[in-house]
Amino acid sequence: MLRHEPQPGRLLAGLVLITAAVLYTGDAVSAWSIPWWVLFPLVCGGLWLAAAVGVFGHLVRRRRKRKVGDRAGSC
Repeated sequence: MLRHEPQPGRLLAGLVLITAAVLYTGDAVSAWSIPWWVLFPLVCGGLWLAAAVGVFGHLVRRRRKRKVGDRAGSC
């Protein structure tokens, strides 16, 4: 199986959307009552946070790749 780079931004976005879906489903089946406006900041804030984590992760991976390339050239 091929290995892939971890992408924490996508993981965080998925967790936020699953949380919103669970909350919305619980409200729809009357398991609990949530105000209508709660899901909008949760989803928007979660997606913004996921984007920031994704950009940070990309910068870390790019910097790590550059350091590995520098070490290979010095031998």
